[in-house]
Amino acid sequence: MTESVPRRASLEVLRAEASDERAVLIQERLRAGEDPWDFMEDLPSVDELVVYLLRAENIRANDSVRPNAARHYRVLRQIALEYPELTKAVWGMLGEQRHRRWDPSIADAS
Repeated sequence: MTESVPRRASLEVLRAEASDERAVLIQERLRAGEDPWDFMEDLPSVDELVVYLLRAENIRANDSVRPNAARHYRVLRQIALEYPELTKAVWGMLGEQRHRRWDPSIADAS
């Protein structure tokens, strides 16, 4: 069993997809009447969304088994190795910053 998943698209395409998704999230929250000053910091960055997209692909490739903490670390580290431009986002996500609700290290019970 390998931790690596073949690249599905260039980083530019992945970032474009993530940017579109982030714009949709912002639009939905604005339409719901939320103040952007209250939620913008909680949203993942474009690069963080790309990392989570790649992480999700890795989970699907592993029979949809959610990773434990050690595997989560290895998967994110592998993403940083395969996409060096995402290294800052990966290490930020692995760091001590744990205030975001969407962070899987908070959301996961494993």
